[in-house]
Amino acid sequence: MKKMNTSPISGMQELTPGKQATFDKLKNEIDRVYHSHGFLSVETPTIERNEILLAKAGGDTEKQIYKVFKTAETTDDADQALRFDHTVPLARYVVEHENDLTFPFKVTQIGKNFRGERAQKGRFREFYQLDVDVIGRNELSLAYDVEVVKTAYDALKTFIKPEMKIRISNRKILSGLLQELGLVTKSEDIFSIVDHAEKVPKEKTISAFEEIGMSVAEIEKLTTFMEINGLREEVIESLKDLGIENETYKLGVDELEKVLDFLEKQGMKDVVVGDMLIVRGLDYYTGSVFETFLPEYREIGSICSGGRYENLAGNYTDQKFPGVGISIGLTRLFYILNENNLLDSAEEKPLDLVLIPFSEKEYEYTFKLAENLRESGKKVDINLTDKKVGDKFTYAAKIAKFASVIGENEVSTGNIEVKNLETGEKIKLEDYIR
Repeated sequence: MKKMNTSPISGMQELTPGKQATFDKLKNEIDRVYHSHGFLSVETPTIERNEILLAKAGGDTEKQIYKVFKTAETTDDADQALRFDHTVPLARYVVEHENDLTFPFKVTQIGKNFRGERAQKGRFREFYQLDVDVIGRNELSLAYDVEVVKTAYDALKTFIKPEMKIRISNRKILSGLLQELGLVTKSEDIFSIVDHAEKVPKEKTISAFEEIGMSVAEIEKLTTFMEINGLREEVIESLKDLGIENETYKLGVDELEKVLDFLEKQGMKDVVVGDMLIVRGLDYYTGSVFETFLPEYREIGSICSGGRYENLAGNYTDQKFPGVGISIGLTRLFYILNENNLLDSAEEKPLDLVLIPFSEKEYEYTFKLAENLRESGKKVDINLTDKKVGDKFTYAAKIAKFASVIGENEVSTGNIEVKNLETGEKIKLEDYIR
């Protein structure tokens, strides 16, 4: 009987070894694709100063961050929190190390972030994010918006089997529309309402607009705008038909058209769509914004998102470091893929091979054999229990793909067989190593 509650805190992922191996396989595959696209790895600290994290986080971030409490030795020690994403710490990192970096700086960060969100199914407070970002010095080509989207898509399609749709917009477009309607002072509220519109009935969205003092005509104009989505040609035509002439709006439409066009030329015409409901909740985004969905499983929400941020580093320096990035939230993605049976049915085995010495007489030989196999790249365990051989095979089948019994004959002749624990097939050790 348990002496206390040993379950993990709600919102924390804890996996059995087989599921962890599958999770790690996906994480490593994404990392491989990121590096194949030329992104360089860095790590930023898990703990940052509050003023760094909250300089331009927006939304409910201040309510969600985990503050670090300790007996403060200095004021700096007392003003710390766990990072809630990789993007804000990256902006600080670039400012701190700018003289040692090559620009455009193509970077990937893979690690855990923390948000004190309300505990609910499929939402996590501690979670892995796998990011790619490109940071420029003074300027950054719009083509890099395309590159981060294509990179994330190439990573996802290595294990996502259902159809994917990447919905893309540009925050300048909605900002320009609000300028035209004279609603700039209500921008923060309107962006938040639009960001949540897909999750609530239309009547609730209209009610939210009414509550912040918008007129019937303004609401009608905005809801018409929010319904614009589809392929590049029809979306751009619909946006131009609204007759908005201010520069912010026109620049946003032009940027959206170019990004969609570039992605189509990358062979993604069937994947990308323009969608004015995509605005992203964090207000450090200034241009392109994107979210990835599985149309067959819309209820699970976005599985990958990001956008362009022109001024984030401006909170820490007078220099301009525009950037664009995209992130795969792997903890949540793994959960929903598993819940919807969208992962390979068999769990990944953590190990390659279990060696089973028949008795203590074979230990020395088995230890040396294991070392040689490990040097060849195999993940090898040795079962050193005094249980029956059948029990040892049962143990091996739970954690490895193959097993070998090492007895007196194997030691004297060097003839060792390796058994496939799924098929029962036996092969020679030398063939297995090949």
